[in-house]
Amino acid sequence: MDLRLLQNGRFRKLKVAMKITDVLRAEHAVFHNLFDHIEAVLPRTQTLAEVKSLATVAEKLLAPHAKTEDDLFMEPLEHYFDQIGQNELFHEEHKQIDALLAKVHKARDLNTAKQVLQSAIAACRSHFDKEERIVFPMAEHVLKTRTLAELGEAWLRRREVSK
Repeated sequence: MDLRLLQNGRFRKLKVAMKITDVLRAEHAVFHNLFDHIEAVLPRTQTLAEVKSLATVAEKLLAPHAKTEDDLFMEPLEHYFDQIGQNELFHEEHKQIDALLAKVHKARDLNTAKQVLQSAIAACRSHFDKEERIVFPMAEHVLKTRTLAELGEAWLRRREVSK
């Protein structure tokens, strides 16, 4: 990541490395705010379309985040997860969340849609909690800081391409 610093009346470029764990934690903070919002407004939603719209927002934001985790982050850690018997669990949780959000769109009545969306948000919170308590600290323990920074740069390049 490049930052510009004003020094002696001139701008100077600074190179700042951001670890992938920092990036993902920052994204998680945004998601926690989104989840808080959905949980706050969900009881007051009055139409099936409103609930489905909330599910769509969550889906559209979660998809690139999950892809980044799978492609850039989990892959270098897979053998560590295999050792503790958690590799399939993390991939399955992503699939479960996707399935729950898809189920919201198939719901035919408001109460069912609300219940399924609430379940999806709860599954997201549980998954994020595991990542924040287990995965990120493990990554910072077993991967070199340089590797984490290179993965952070790879994330940044992906974001630039998607503009």
